[in-house]
Amino acid sequence: MSSSPVLNVVRYSALVGGIGYGILHRRTLQAKEDVKAAHAEYKHKEHLIQKAKEAYKNRLVAKQSNTGIVTDPENPAFDLEKFLTKLEQESQ
Repeated sequence: MSSSPVLNVVRYSALVGGIGYGILHRRTLQAKEDVKAAHAEYKHKEHLIQKAKEAYKNRLVAKQSNTGIVTDPENPAFDLEKFLTKLEQESQ
């Protein structure tokens, strides 16, 4: 029993259509995963920056507690004259 040419065309058309759908579907899934990976990488970098800021702030607080002079210009208790005097004494 040989299959008719029409049946072969339908079979191969379905096969090619399925392969095409698979390729398209994989591309969309990969694009979503790429976006998720980029977002996760950004969050990781953001976390590292936050940790670095906290470490820097702790370092400033440690320096501040030793000398009693506020070295953070954002702090309302910052006194430029005392800070410059301290820097001048350290450089000598």
